[in-house]
Amino acid sequence: MTEKTQITTKSMNQTSNNQAIKIIPLGGLHEIGKNTCVFEYGNEIILLDAGLAFPTDEMHGINIVLPDMTYLRENSHRIKGMIVTHGHEDHIGGIAYHLKQFDIPVIYGPRLAMALLRDKLEEAGVSDRTNLKSVIPREIVRLGKHFAVEFIRNTHSIADSFSVAIHTPLGVIIHTGDFKIDHTPVDGEHYDLQKLAEYGEKGVLCLLSDSTNAEVPGHTPSESSVTPNLERIFAQAPGRIMVTTFASSVHRVNIILQLAQKLQRKVVVVGRSMLNVIAHARNLGYVQCPDNLFEPLKSLNRLPEEKTLILTTGSQGEPLAALTRISKGEHRHIRVQSGDTIVFSANPIPGNTIAVVNTIDRLMMQGAHVVYGKQQGIHVSGHGAQEDHKLMLSLTRPKFFVPVHGEHRMLVKHSKMAQSMGMSQENMVVIDNGDIIELTQESIQVVGQVTSGIELVDRAGIVHDVVMKERQQLAEDGVVTVATAIGWDGKLVAEPAVHLRGVVTGVEQTLLQQLISRTLERLLSDRWSHYSTIVDNVPEVDWTGLRVEIEGALQRLIRRELQSRPLVVFLMQTPEKPSVIRTTRKRRRSASAASVAS
Repeated sequence: MTEKTQITTKSMNQTSNNQAIKIIPLGGLHEIGKNTCVFEYGNEIILLDAGLAFPTDEMHGINIVLPDMTYLRENSHRIKGMIVTHGHEDHIGGIAYHLKQFDIPVIYGPRLAMALLRDKLEEAGVSDRTNLKSVIPREIVRLGKHFAVEFIRNTHSIADSFSVAIHTPLGVIIHTGDFKIDHTPVDGEHYDLQKLAEYGEKGVLCLLSDSTNAEVPGHTPSESSVTPNLERIFAQAPGRIMVTTFASSVHRVNIILQLAQKLQRKVVVVGRSMLNVIAHARNLGYVQCPDNLFEPLKSLNRLPEEKTLILTTGSQGEPLAALTRISKGEHRHIRVQSGDTIVFSANPIPGNTIAVVNTIDRLMMQGAHVVYGKQQGIHVSGHGAQEDHKLMLSLTRPKFFVPVHGEHRMLVKHSKMAQSMGMSQENMVVIDNGDIIELTQESIQVVGQVTSGIELVDRAGIVHDVVMKERQQLAEDGVVTVATAIGWDGKLVAEPAVHLRGVVTGVEQTLLQQLISRTLERLLSDRWSHYSTIVDNVPEVDWTGLRVEIEGALQRLIRRELQSRPLVVFLMQTPEKPSVIRTTRKRRRSASAASVAS
């Protein structure tokens, strides 16, 4: 820390004007993923992380889930910058999407996270909408007039991860980011507990702490603890080895590569994200291995099976990931063989369990020996358990406490843990996305809410609620399409065409078609005069109003007859508009219809 920064930070603490700090999480609470948090003081906003989450089964066609950023779009002129704690997708995956909607002047974060983020921004075409700046441990950066942030090295499942100390005019707020306390880290970079203790000694106004494993007793094991178990499994494998893990779990990837080198197996890397992370981690020195350890995918069939290790994405059963496609026989270059050993060095994220189990089943049915499950000791969490949380509270000794990053029961468990250590219940809040925390030197309270929720994204962009409801309706009950043509006389030109897709029904399609035809004829006979009139001897029809009424009638009929709620699509062909009505007879009939309508 430079002398200038020390003086500036000290003066910030002395110039408190009793304004409150506002803390507004937009994602990461009552859920796992899309971690996004807003800090406000005066007219300035800084952001901490902007992640994504993965879709649930009912989100048909959705690729990613983002937090609703309405609040930031409306207040984009106040944003002074962003802090990134580490490079996991649930912390940086949303940034490229948000930059399409508003600028962020500067983003500070670890070297690895910035390298991964730079690729995302360039691919999305938004790299000119912000300025990326890498930081090192204990570096302090300034954002606006009111915020200065010190980056504190922590330990997590990805290399180059930080907790942060946010200096404000009212005091220091510590945000742990994702963390566990690993005393034997793979890269030798220990958690800077000394710096946390220094802040605790000076006084921490508020602690926001990762709650993911708040229900788990004890300490989370070191990442290094998986090494002997993976080595045993690799050494016993008679043929090819396929290993899947999170691409961003750089420490785990490093362990796998070191074991491959030790056991004299060549490594074939499959999956774009895995290739990108390994390339950046090697350039930055977080993964160290010789170039000749790797072989290109096209050389796979020439390698001896007992000397081959395939490192692939797909540990979460993602539909487009390499291992998922391999399990379905859809990968262009890799087929499962009897004698393959396939290792899942990851646990399913909540919501992904079914997809993962289905992938494992498909692999086993093709003759592979699949190694998975907690009992194998080949995966450890990157999040601290209860004793890690207690140590964090003991070191920082915060005046106020906010459990973050977890589902509701985890937040509640974490808050009770703090109470058991002597913290007053009045000095902590359990909140939800969108809640506004107002923090002063003397109090903490929830004072309101901003717009919050989710934004769903598919390949084309943001998917709105109406579209999602239609997709859900299609998935549950199918679709009925009714196409018809109506003439100027208010009669059907031909029998309506009815098509059913994904509809289970005990009603014959011909009978349904007859019912629909009779309904249309009756409705046109009864209601045509309400929508048809003559203006300057030219017929005018409110086709939009007629369409709405017909659609409503068809929906009621189809749902009653089929005893389900399929999506009803009504296609109505209308005639070309005539110039005038030439016959007296037609004129009289139209005039009569107009008088009935009035």
